[in-house]
Amino acid sequence: MSDHLTEDKEKSKIIIGTRGSELALWQANYVKGLLSNIGLDSELKIIKTQGDKILNLSFDKLEGKGFFTKELEEELLSGTIDLAVHSHKDLPTNHPEGLIIAAVSEREDPAELLLILKDCVDVQHKLSVKFGAMVGTSSNRRKAQLLAVRPDLEIEELRGNVITRIQKLRDEKYDAIMLAKAGVLRLGLDLSEFYVEELEPNELIPAPAQGVLAYQIRESDTALFEKLQAINNKDIAEQIGIERKVLNLFEGGCQMPLGCYCRKDGNTFQIWTSKADDGDDFPDRLFTESQTSEGIAEKIVAKFAPNREFPKNIFITRELSESSYLKHSMTKHGVEVEGRSLIRTFPSINKLDSFIFRNIEWVFFSSKNAIEYFFKLEPQLPKKVKFGVLGRASEDALRLHGKKADFNGEEEGIDTSDIAKEFAKLANGKNVLFPSAKGSLKTIQKELSADTKIVELTVYETVSVENVEKSNAEVLIFTSPSNVDSYFAENLLDPDQKVICIGKTTGQKFDDMGVKYTLPFSPDEIGLAEAVFALD
Repeated sequence: MSDHLTEDKEKSKIIIGTRGSELALWQANYVKGLLSNIGLDSELKIIKTQGDKILNLSFDKLEGKGFFTKELEEELLSGTIDLAVHSHKDLPTNHPEGLIIAAVSEREDPAELLLILKDCVDVQHKLSVKFGAMVGTSSNRRKAQLLAVRPDLEIEELRGNVITRIQKLRDEKYDAIMLAKAGVLRLGLDLSEFYVEELEPNELIPAPAQGVLAYQIRESDTALFEKLQAINNKDIAEQIGIERKVLNLFEGGCQMPLGCYCRKDGNTFQIWTSKADDGDDFPDRLFTESQTSEGIAEKIVAKFAPNREFPKNIFITRELSESSYLKHSMTKHGVEVEGRSLIRTFPSINKLDSFIFRNIEWVFFSSKNAIEYFFKLEPQLPKKVKFGVLGRASEDALRLHGKKADFNGEEEGIDTSDIAKEFAKLANGKNVLFPSAKGSLKTIQKELSADTKIVELTVYETVSVENVEKSNAEVLIFTSPSNVDSYFAENLLDPDQKVICIGKTTGQKFDDMGVKYTLPFSPDEIGLAEAVFALD
């Protein structure tokens, strides 16, 4: 394109190319508003893409290969539009020659939503959808991750724009469907007719760049490039740059069931990656942290190399069921898993005084054992009582009793004191019951204000197993401080054995011994699987 034509375009309205769906038009009008705020006049041109025309193929056969972007890019190159607005996750990682991404938006919430018909809800099951439910999604990435935690689900093809997909659920063609939260928020949709289960991006890992808009222009249009820097989010560009590079290095496009999500915690990049061979394959997951973006994508991809070596065996201080996520993720790679608890638990009380629940507004659990022993006592709780838990493992245990957590500390990170501070924002000034073990460290309670009424209830005690047999496994996983005490009362760690701990209080035991260990981000079996996968 000639410089003269570029200059002419500078003097006229900027033509924004967009698809015609409700969401695409919202996105284009959002950009139009941003341009107006920096003094640039613009208008929209609707362009129909191949992905809008072909409705008989799954999204995984379309996204990432230009099916939603090719026609917009062709019009950019021909000069009939000046700027194309894309959902960044739809873009191939390699741009056509002559085009560049000039700027990216802030990131809308990248979480996933599971919309469930209310008569198909069962909170006793993970994800709150009934056993054997039919779930609609055309994403192999979502399918693989869903089946990893709920293998009983029936995953069926779902096509159409956001409004169309919701209508299909409303028409009861599915029991539940999956949508990106970003699109729902941008369209301001009312979902009150459904039960909505939100899956955080470290739980169900989103597509690379999910929730981010890409502003694509001609490389020769340097004047527009400079102007667009006023609406460019450099921090988000850096973070999704890692995600997109991971996608590029895998050379799979969105046909590959790949999830990658990066965020920054202070100066530290935190990256979650999930990859499967296809939608029916159990996905491998990795969590990694880095102080720099340089080289981190290459390190992530190297962990997924087909010829990489895994530990021959692992030992965990907990009995595991046949449906265990950790066991499934390890046996996929031929890793033997031995699970046995090194402690025994028993109830501290056999009966509850109903008076203890008078005016209780919150019940907070720090462990699965506390949940089990508390509900064995058949507590008569107030109808409007709320529940708090430390992490997903406790949340899943709570579900088995038909209760849903109103606060899950795992969303706040792995530091218990940080979790306590976040819970304090909700519970200060309230009446809070803490069912716990004898000798509990009371980390959460210490952060609550003086006007909070704290009710302590010791529901169980632990004792160590005598004569604990030493494990020769290459990796030892400790699930509580009591299990650490029990194991090392009679055993020593071999120099080549690696240690993984659930929780900082468990890790503190190894700090005291001067032993190096790995602390998973998530204190549950998914987090443990990620931690084992990350080991060198």
